Amino acid sequence: MMLGSTPGWPATLADGSVMLRPYKRGDGRAWSAVRIANQQWLAPWESAPPGPWAEMNSTRAFGYVYQDMRRAARRGESMPFAVCFKGELVGHLNLGNIVRRAFSSAYAGYWVDHRVAGQGVIPTALALAVDHAFGPGGLHRIEVNIRPENRPSRRVVEKLGFREEAYHQRYMHIDGNWRDHLGYALTSEEIAAEGGLLARWRRVRA
Repeated sequence: MMLGSTPGWPATLADGSVMLRPYKRGDGRAWSAVRIANQQWLAPWESAPPGPWAEMNSTRAFGYVYQDMRRAARRGESMPFAVCFKGELVGHLNLGNIVRRAFSSAYAGYWVDHRVAGQGVIPTALALAVDHAFGPGGLHRIEVNIRPENRPSRRVVEKLGFREEAYHQRYMHIDGNWRDHLGYALTSEEIAAEGGLLARWRRVRA
């Protein structure tokens, strides 16, 4: 378990078959297997170091990823969650670039195994994470930046009612070039009257 100074961290969050939890050192094999099985699904959207996908997502590589996540969480800069569905690791969600005091904001990033996409796993996970961030996490604003072409990822935030508020030209270097991104955001006031983002998502699904 990653111990740190981040308010509300570490934490385990769950709703039905979806659970978010801190990563464990022993997650390497499951993480690697999911990442390698999803190369075509994930590679076009990720900013990744150069090198063969299998090597960059090996069990050994997870050791370095795990240590980076652990350090960032300890510094209070992020809340990295393993996303589990029916007990299996199927994705990742991170609240990163956390800034406190007057800003009280973070960026959310996520990915999920294509084999469970469309089953509400990531919308539920993001709703859980946002409610936690706005509650025990002490944050006020969550931003998500997504390439315009990435319709599955955009549908996640649009289902949850994030506001589209910006167009970032040449925002991030991904897949060999500087890529434009759409900026979405949500503040705590926007969902307070609805009982939180998970409550909103449950109503949307119903």
